[in-house]
Order: sequence, then structure tokens, then C-alpha cells
Amino acid sequence: MTNWLRTGWPTLAIMLGASVWGMIWYPLRMLASLGVTGTAASALTSGAGCLFVLLVRHRAVKTVRWHWLLPALALAAGITNLGFVWGSIHGQVMRVLLLFYLTPAWTALFAHFILHERLTWAGAGLAALSLAGAMTMLWSPQLGIPLPGNLAEWAGLAGGMGFAMSNVLILKTSRVLPQMKPEMRTATIFGGAAIFGACASLFEAMPAPPTGAHLGTAAWLVLGLGFLLASNNMLVQYGLSRVPANRASIIMLFELVVTTMSAWLFAGETPGPREWAGGACIVLASALSSWMHRTKTMPPDPANQDPGAATACEADIDKRDDPKDGKKRTRAMV
Repeated sequence: MTNWLRTGWPTLAIMLGASVWGMIWYPLRMLASLGVTGTAASALTSGAGCLFVLLVRHRAVKTVRWHWLLPALALAAGITNLGFVWGSIHGQVMRVLLLFYLTPAWTALFAHFILHERLTWAGAGLAALSLAGAMTMLWSPQLGIPLPGNLAEWAGLAGGMGFAMSNVLILKTSRVLPQMKPEMRTATIFGGAAIFGACASLFEAMPAPPTGAHLGTAAWLVLGLGFLLASNNMLVQYGLSRVPANRASIIMLFELVVTTMSAWLFAGETPGPREWAGGACIVLASALSSWMHRTKTMPPDPANQDPGAATACEADIDKRDDPKDGKKRTRAMV
């Protein structure tokens, strides 16, 4: 029983976290129907999440030290969150999320140039597989080229690139600023998403703002989503700190199942044959990436590692031998 609790609860925590992200598009569309645009929703919910983290973990603020990586991480997180939120509101949810999940392709490139990791043939093959899935899904007989068909799909694609960059920068930050608590990196990500969303909202046409009862409903939704996203992030961190990274990455793919079911039930969206084929390639690339980076040891102590952040910025890492100094170093999973 004790062994089941030790392994079962962390797995359940990750599945619950993935389920939240698979359903989060629906309350975001509710906000949009109340007159809160995607950019404003991104700014407000992220700001509420940042405030919640700072209030709950205020003692960790003293571990923050200035470094250029922090604004870079905040910017990448802002692009991630805005791409996910705006794309989910205005596009076909499943297609947007699959484009968001092209992470193996972008992580391989970013980790090579930023973390100076060697780009292996296996990593390049996984990147090619995920890109082939995207091309299959996006192929347009009219245009003859595989490109996103609307701004929402472009937003999902950009959000996925930001997600991969955030993963790499989280690893970089954990190396350069090891004394910084993981929750402060989470607050940095939420704060960056809030600031980026607020700036982007200046360029988006604003409908009539909610008034009367709608204003109260919108305010409660924003506060509720901020609390939900922040607490969900902490829940996922609990799970990721106790489950091997390769297994956690596969469990996180449960988000795609929840998204497909919720989009079918609440939005009447049914994936076509190209979506299924392309999605299978993208999911297979992510699953193979997890299998390639399987490890027999448990992950390091969460106090020295940030397993993830808002809007999904979970960094899947494993331990590899560094041929230069013989030490173990974290490596981005691609």
C-alpha cells in the first residue's frame, strides 16, 4: 500500500495536471464570449497566477538574482502562453494543440545552439518525424504547401516554439542560477506571460468590455483560472519530482486525449483523417523521445530542478555523462 501511494499519487497528479490543460480552452472561450479577448485573458489569468505564487511562496523571493536569462525566460513564456490561449480561443482546438506539441523538433535545435548539446541522428529523426506529422496535417490541396491555414494555427505553432525555448531556458537557468527556487522560476514565467499578454492586447481590437453581471462573472473566471493554473503547476511539479522524466512525458500526452474528447463534446470538433495521421506522428515522436531518454534512476531533488511551469512549460530532462569532465549534467529531452 505504501509503495502504491509513493508511485500512484505522483502519476495521478501528472494526469490531473494534463487534464486541466486539456480542458482549459473551454473557460478561455467563456471569457472571450464575455468580451475578454485572448490577449487580455492571457495577461489577466497569468497575472493572477503570478500573484498567487508570490503570495504562497513569498519567502523564496530572496533567492532571486538578476541575470539576462530571466527576461529571456519571461519572453519565451509569454509567447508560449499567448500562442496557446489565443489559438485555443480562435482556432480548432485539436489542430492548434498538435502544432503546439511539435516540441521535439524545436527543442533539438534550441538545445544544440543554447545548451551546446550534440544534435544526434536520433534527435534529428524525431524532429523530422514530428515535422512530417505537421506537414501531413497542414497539407492544403489548394495551396500545394503544408502551412497553417489561419492565424490561430500560426499562434499554436509559435506557442510550441516558445514552449520548447522555455524548456531549454529553464535548464539553462537551473545551471546558471542553482540557488534560485523553482517556484520563483514559475513566478517569472507567469509574470512574463502577463506582461507579454498585456503588451499584445494593445494591438488587438477590443470588443465592448463586460458590464453588470457579466463583469462579475468575468472577474471570478479570471481569478479562478489564475488560482487553477498556479495550483495545477504546483501539482504537476509534485508529480514530476517523483516520477522518472521519460514516464512523465508519456503521461503528459494524456492532455491530447482530454483535448480531443472535450473538443468533440463541447465544440463539436471531429478530427479528419489527416489530423489523425499527422497527430499520430507527433505523438509517436514525443513518446519515442521519452523512450530514448529512459533512466533507471529517480529524478534529482526538485529543490535543484524546475520540472515545469505555466501554460505548460514542463522541462523533461535526464542525466547524461559529460565527456568533457566526466560529470552528470542535465540535458534537454528532444
